[in-house]
Amino acid sequence: MDKYNASAVTRAPLDRLGRPLRDLRLSVTDRCNFRCTYCMPREVFGPDHAFLPKSDILSFEELSRLARIFVALGVEKVRLTGGEPLLRRELPVLISQLSAIDGLRDIAMTTNGSALVQFAKPLHAAGLRRLTVSLDALDDGIFRAMNDVDFPVHRVLAGIDAAVVAGFAPLKINMVVKRSVNEDQIIPMARRFRGPEFILRFIEYMDVGNTNGWRMDDVVSAREIISRLQGVFPVDPVAPNYPGEVARRYRHRDGGEIGVIASVTQPFCRGCTRARISADGHFYTCLFASEGHDLRALLRSGMRDEGITQSIRAIWQGRGDRYSELRSAATILQPKAEMSVLGG
Repeated sequence: MDKYNASAVTRAPLDRLGRPLRDLRLSVTDRCNFRCTYCMPREVFGPDHAFLPKSDILSFEELSRLARIFVALGVEKVRLTGGEPLLRRELPVLISQLSAIDGLRDIAMTTNGSALVQFAKPLHAAGLRRLTVSLDALDDGIFRAMNDVDFPVHRVLAGIDAAVVAGFAPLKINMVVKRSVNEDQIIPMARRFRGPEFILRFIEYMDVGNTNGWRMDDVVSAREIISRLQGVFPVDPVAPNYPGEVARRYRHRDGGEIGVIASVTQPFCRGCTRARISADGHFYTCLFASEGHDLRALLRSGMRDEGITQSIRAIWQGRGDRYSELRSAATILQPKAEMSVLGG
C-alpha cells in the first residue's frame, strides 16, 4: 500500500447532470440464505447456481482501500450490502477498518436479519451505527413464502429486538410491497414499527435485474401506500434530512416516522449520489446498470491510489444514468445487473 493521503483530495466529482459523489454501497458477498422472489428467485438461483469463487471477491483490505479512495473523492456514507452481508465471515473486522477512515461520517448495513441475534452486539462494538433490516411481512405464512426458504418471521423479529438492545436505534425496517402478495401487511407493519426506536420504509417493487418477472401491475404505488396508512394512522409529510434523500418522509401525528421509496412512480434520479461496488469489485453507477467498471483489476495490477482515483473520477464524470425517469416497455427488457449483485 502506498502512502497516498486520502484527505488531500477534497472536491467531489460531478457527473453530467451535476450530481456529486456522496454515497458508496459495498457488496461484501453475492450469496444469500434467502431466495426472495423479487431478488433471487429459486428458479434462477438454484442449487446449481455458480456463485463467485472466493478468489474473485474483494478482500477486506481491498474493500477498505476502495472506501478510502472514495472518501477522498467526497463520499461521506458507506453502506455494506450483499447478497446477505452477514454471510461474510468476520465482518466486524471490516467494519473496524472502515471506522478508522478519516472523513467517513457514516457506516451502515442492510441485512435480512436472520443472523442478528448472534451478530448485533459485535457489529455495534466494531463501529457500525446504522442498521437496516429487510422485512416484507409479519404474517409468518406470507414471510416464509416470500423468502422461499421457509424461514420463520419470529427469528427476524428476535434479531430486530437484539439490534435495538445492542444500540441500533432508530432501526430502519424496509418492506418491499408487491400487489396481491403482501400489500395487506402495510397496516400491521406500520402498527408494529411505529415507535421512536424504528423508522419504517415502504419500497415500491422495482424492475431491478431481469429474473424477477417484474410487471407494472405488481407495483403498489407510494400514493396508494400513504392513502392506506392515512385511513388508520394519519401521517404528515416531513422535510428531507438532506438533499438527494431517496425516501419521502412522513411522521405519525402521535410520533414515529415512516417513509416511502417510490423510484417507479416518482423517480428521484436527478438527486442520486450513489455509487455501488459489487463483491467482485465492479463499479456500477446506477442500480439499473447492465455493466460495471472493473476496479478489482486496477487494485490487483499494482496501480497506485492516485491512478485508481483518477479512473473513478473519470467514470463518475461520464455518468448520465437516469433509468427510472426514462423507464419504458423497451428499457424494462434491457439486460440489467441483478439485485443480489448490487445490493439494492
